[in-house]
Amino acid sequence: MKVAGLGMASAAMSNGAGMAAEGRPPNFVIIFLDDSGWADFHPFGKPPYDTPNVKQLASEGCCFHNFHVPQAVCSASRAALLTGCYPGRTRMFGAHGPRQRGVDPKFATIGQVLKKRGYATACFGKWHIGDQEDTRPPKRGFDESCGLMYSNDMWKFHPGTRHFDKWPLQFWGNGKVTIDDMTAKQQKNLTTWYAEHAVDFIKRHKDEPFFLYVPHSMPHVPIFCSDKFEGKSGAGLYGDVMMEIDWSVGQIVKALKDNGVDENTLVIFSSDNGPWVSYGNHAGKTPYREAKATGFEGGTRSACVMKFPGRIEEGTVSQKMLCTLDVLPTLAHLAGADLPENEIDGKNVWDLAVNKKGAANPHKYYPFSTGGRLEGVLSGDGRWKLHLPHGYRTLVKPGNDGKPGKYKQARIELSLFDMEKDPFETTNVINEHPEIAAKLKGLAEEHKKRFF
Repeated sequence: MKVAGLGMASAAMSNGAGMAAEGRPPNFVIIFLDDSGWADFHPFGKPPYDTPNVKQLASEGCCFHNFHVPQAVCSASRAALLTGCYPGRTRMFGAHGPRQRGVDPKFATIGQVLKKRGYATACFGKWHIGDQEDTRPPKRGFDESCGLMYSNDMWKFHPGTRHFDKWPLQFWGNGKVTIDDMTAKQQKNLTTWYAEHAVDFIKRHKDEPFFLYVPHSMPHVPIFCSDKFEGKSGAGLYGDVMMEIDWSVGQIVKALKDNGVDENTLVIFSSDNGPWVSYGNHAGKTPYREAKATGFEGGTRSACVMKFPGRIEEGTVSQKMLCTLDVLPTLAHLAGADLPENEIDGKNVWDLAVNKKGAANPHKYYPFSTGGRLEGVLSGDGRWKLHLPHGYRTLVKPGNDGKPGKYKQARIELSLFDMEKDPFETTNVINEHPEIAAKLKGLAEEHKKRFF
């Protein structure tokens, strides 16, 4: 792949507001996986199963190798994507359980922002940012919706110490419960159901601007795939699950092309955080340090592909620092939509996404946290990362076939990493660069005072 460069079409169309003014605003499709590892798909990694549709998407767009979430846990990550706000601002930390309120409705979602611009909106998949009447998708800017309100392991069959017997795992459709208590057989259909709804939505809304959000339940444990993919990968159930997700990506992209809207659609493919490595052969892979529910790169750095014909140069790779916080304001910019009335933390990074000459990241820093604890900051350009002293969990022994393994507690002291030279966070260079560490520490302390 080529290093990301700005093609003539990208240069001509880098002003998203101008693009929206010239004609119909662009469509947006966000495919957001659950607990997928950075290396789970070709061309990011070399897994022992094929992922031709993600490979094709990458060949038609740009692979962003330095794409982050601000907190590597389900609810916090999804809330940051949909609201453009720090977890500390929305108070969305960790993973919320059944019937929790989730994100306060005073924080607008991408769906609400784009609906005001005349977009048709849909969410098909795992919601997990609110499970009460005023915090479910129909009240949060989505015309159509179906899926689970929280993680698919929050049910009576959970294999660990957590128990959810009080709450059945329900499947919702357009604000109503359509399956009151999901079975394992029904969970096998989740990926296919989400894909089918997405394809149908595209067909019905091809003549108007639309926003399609597909937050898959997989590959969060317990992992399931439909009968048509069982045993197909030759790499175990996890491989089968990933091949079905890859198929679903292909179905969505094909629907865009078949309905003549591919050329005016931005597709973003990524994951809410890194793999849940406790589950061993039912978990994904990342080359980076640690994994889900930590502030290390294995938790917060997600593989990302963006495709927008004529705007994002095809077949390229970018090392630019990007974060899900910036998705809402960037899409609003492209759509010519107004930003939310509430304060947000994300910024428009479209010029970075298309690698416009001279473009710089507008953030001084990006915070990263786990639960209600700030763990450090990354410089806005992604060059430097400062960890505040904190404890974290690290895997001792992985589980197998759906059973969790064992963690132990570890600790990192005040540490500075040069992410350009050491993205794996192996060598603390705080003594070599005390002035950079002091600057980032000051930003972290100010952030903690305001948001934690």
